[in-house]
Amino acid sequence: MPETGKWQVRWQSVERSARAATRAAVRSAQTAVEAARSAVDAARQAWEATPRHTQQTWRLTVVSAATGLAVALAAVAAAGPWDSGQRTAERTEAGSMDGASGEHHAADPGPAPSAPPVLPALGATAPGSAGRGAAPVPTGAGLADALAPLLKDPALGPLRTASVLDVAAGREVFGEHQGTAATPASTVKLATAVAALSVRGPDHRIDTTVVMGGKNRIVLVGGGDPTLTARTPRKGAEEQPANLRTLADATARALKHRHLTKISLGYDTSAYSGPVEHPIGPNENIAPVTALMADEARLDDSDHGTAPRDTDPARAAAHAFAGLLHERGITVDGDPAGAKAPKKADRIAAVHSLPLSALVERMLTHSDNDIAEALARQTALGSRQPASFAGAGKAVRAALERQHLPLSGAVFEDGSGLDRDDKVTAALLSRLLLQASSPGRPALRPVVTGLPVAAFTGTLSNRYRGQSAGAGAVRAKTGTLTGVNTLAGTVVDADGRLLVFSFMTTGTTDPQGAQKALDKLASAVANCGCR
Repeated sequence: MPETGKWQVRWQSVERSARAATRAAVRSAQTAVEAARSAVDAARQAWEATPRHTQQTWRLTVVSAATGLAVALAAVAAAGPWDSGQRTAERTEAGSMDGASGEHHAADPGPAPSAPPVLPALGATAPGSAGRGAAPVPTGAGLADALAPLLKDPALGPLRTASVLDVAAGREVFGEHQGTAATPASTVKLATAVAALSVRGPDHRIDTTVVMGGKNRIVLVGGGDPTLTARTPRKGAEEQPANLRTLADATARALKHRHLTKISLGYDTSAYSGPVEHPIGPNENIAPVTALMADEARLDDSDHGTAPRDTDPARAAAHAFAGLLHERGITVDGDPAGAKAPKKADRIAAVHSLPLSALVERMLTHSDNDIAEALARQTALGSRQPASFAGAGKAVRAALERQHLPLSGAVFEDGSGLDRDDKVTAALLSRLLLQASSPGRPALRPVVTGLPVAAFTGTLSNRYRGQSAGAGAVRAKTGTLTGVNTLAGTVVDADGRLLVFSFMTTGTTDPQGAQKALDKLASAVANCGCR
């Protein structure tokens, strides 16, 4: 057979070459051994001829050098191999995780593996760059080559919009129907966050107070803190949310100082106005929106995600406060009742929420609807608008208008995105992220730092597994309603260029498939130099 004959000739040639290479290697090794022996003999003779005090100095030097080398090797082994500032082991782990994708609304999955910082510190330069924005700029044609085929994925709905901006240049480098308004679902929380931080500032705190309402009467006044808790403080937490237990401690001390041990209790929710129920009605995704609630009115021990809720959060919080006062020697006469605190009332105790920056981060990481509605109302209060669904929507829009953001077609019916009548464009979402990523807008930084990290934290903890380019590199806010899937966030591309993106689709019939399609789009940007 001719082909077999040719194969045998080639094999024999390979064998001859291999034998020749082996003989050459053996000769080289023998020569090296002989040279090494000669060097050792010469070194021994030089050592024996060296004075004793010089030998002691050399010994100390050798031991020190060997110790230093051992420490260095141990440090390198512990740190692991590095790849452009990121541990290769972490990249591999993130890329090889298994699990179903999907927006996370269940219990906390536990501590996440370490992830590299995706967004550099303000003013810092990327490794290997000469300054901010020094990495090569992706081109529109390059991004189109990477993203246009993925936007044709049949898992996406009939409406597909996209916008990708270069942060350093402040310009759009890719767009697909980016000016078409669509239902944003939870990505509208980006607008809520930017508006609240712009109006109230990142250091603003929300007070929950107790005032005297009469001779033997006190009033618990809700200020709209969505993270107020009645639970035992967690050990080891750097900052704790405002706690009704702390408020009860201070109230009991103040009452006893006034020689009062028996009082009546009212509660004031007048900081908010309008309907308390979200238009979607009673739902495990959100509690009735009121200025006074504890633990988001949850009836279980969860602290985020879906949960059964009390239908009257303010009354439940007041009853919990009454019980805490009783434990501290103060008797509450009768049941707590709704009341209006007197004007210029004597404040006897107060607790303060975490700063608004922390509330924004928590809202975005866990897609917390209760915090979102509270932040929208804080925007209304700071803008002297009624703290209602309608007033909050007007205040959010006005706050974004003052920043000259593209609001064509935008509708803000709520702050959380649960309302399907909300409408924004992909261009608006990407511009919101551009503002938050700008070194000139440090007050908006929590919008970026609160974004979930792909495959690691929050609502992205179970997504991007198996997508090594996006895992640990994409930070994004998710949005999911029936037939609606959105994703908007930040990513550093393969050249080290910081980009922001937004992808929106409506009319989907396969939620898991749509999420994966959006994740592939973001991963493609992460994996792309696109020049």
